[in-house]
Amino acid sequence: MRGIMRIVAATAVLAVIVAGAPARAQAADILVFAAASLKNAMDDAVSAFEKNGGDKVRVSYGASSALAKQIEAAAPADMFISADLDWMDYVEKRALIRTETRKNLLGNRLVMVEPATSTLKVDIAPDFPLAKLLNGGRLAMADPDAVPAGKYGKAALEQLGVWSSVEDKVARAENVRAALFFVARGEAPLGIVYATDAAAEKGVKIAGVFPENTHPPIVYPIALTSSSKNPAAAKFLAFLESPAAKPLFEKQGFTVLR
Repeated sequence: MRGIMRIVAATAVLAVIVAGAPARAQAADILVFAAASLKNAMDDAVSAFEKNGGDKVRVSYGASSALAKQIEAAAPADMFISADLDWMDYVEKRALIRTETRKNLLGNRLVMVEPATSTLKVDIAPDFPLAKLLNGGRLAMADPDAVPAGKYGKAALEQLGVWSSVEDKVARAENVRAALFFVARGEAPLGIVYATDAAAEKGVKIAGVFPENTHPPIVYPIALTSSSKNPAAAKFLAFLESPAAKPLFEKQGFTVLR
């Protein structure tokens, strides 16, 4: 009887160990919340980091506004990369990031895109006839009231004096990649996205580039979250800031700020 009880007890302990193993492996993964426009570059960076012996990295892409709100709601992210300073400021003011790890990582450009088969010529200048160029169609943009790419786009159109002529013609997308796909699928004749998005999608081409003085500088800040308990997250942060990651970002059209 005692022998049988020992076997049962040992089996129970083994079962607990086996059951706990996946949870520990999953907990060791580095979870990054990153702006949707970073997808191609971050996928490359994650691959390079893991191939060089780094820990497993999982990336959740989305609008910076939505990701910041998720972090505020206690989502278990280890790192946040925003597409603008405002949403990083938002989480910092709520003590949701480790301020000493915050840095400005990347820069980008704002462009107007059209379907690859389009022949529109867009001269982006004050009072340019954007409403006429749409020809009854919609202007694809990330939500101009919340999402960084949309906010940059609205600021530029206001500066150029044409926002009021197209405000009711905007197809609001949940993030910049969704706006890009509206144009790539021919559902919108024009869209406002980042230069890096345009480079990543064969279904569109750049119709015009917004002058940099028409909108705030496009800056991608990065930081570790206050709630992160994963020591490997700091290693991945260091990798993203290292010379090894620089060509991966530049390949996608980003400007490396550090």
